[in-house]
Amino acid sequence: MIDLYTFGTPNGRKASIMLEEVGLPYNVHTVHIGKDEQFAPDFLKISPNNKIPAIVDNDVPGAPISVFETGAILIYLAEKTASPLLPTEVRARADVMQWLMWQMGGQGPMFGQANWFIGNQPDNERAIARYVDESVRLLGVLDRNLAGRDYMAGDYSIADIATYAWCAGRIQGWMPEQRPGQLEEFSHVTRWQTACAARPAVAKGMTVPS
Repeated sequence: MIDLYTFGTPNGRKASIMLEEVGLPYNVHTVHIGKDEQFAPDFLKISPNNKIPAIVDNDVPGAPISVFETGAILIYLAEKTASPLLPTEVRARADVMQWLMWQMGGQGPMFGQANWFIGNQPDNERAIARYVDESVRLLGVLDRNLAGRDYMAGDYSIADIATYAWCAGRIQGWMPEQRPGQLEEFSHVTRWQTACAARPAVAKGMTVPS
């Protein structure tokens, strides 16, 4: 059994979607970041960066294995289950990995900053413009990639899980207001989002924690 420590954020959703996709049983432990529960000493032993999500895998020889950081969690779970969500063929694996790193190093942080400034410092026009502009650029990168593919690396993979969790609700939540009419240009992203959302594991994972 896997223990999942999470909260209802895009990063938290990555782990729960992945657990649903690979079919591993798991217990949910809600870490309420609005109440600073991520700083609790017991949680810091699992996630020393005081961020959710984190997992503890008890189904291993010897001591349980704890993993923090979403990219590491996705890779760990894919390898544990020999899932096709992370291919073993060298070219296909490299493609998935580069898009996963694109999400972790670019899309997630930029979407997060745009969302934070719009919600918490709505008068900070320079910061909002900076992060929204970069988020729009990244959407363009994603849209161009998806123009010739069903999913980010061809077949559905951990790169799609990571990226969808940050797209779902976020683009519709703030982008049209900041860039009226521009979202419609990303038709391939819209088609891809619909395909991801239709997966039962994605729908279930997006509800964790309830």
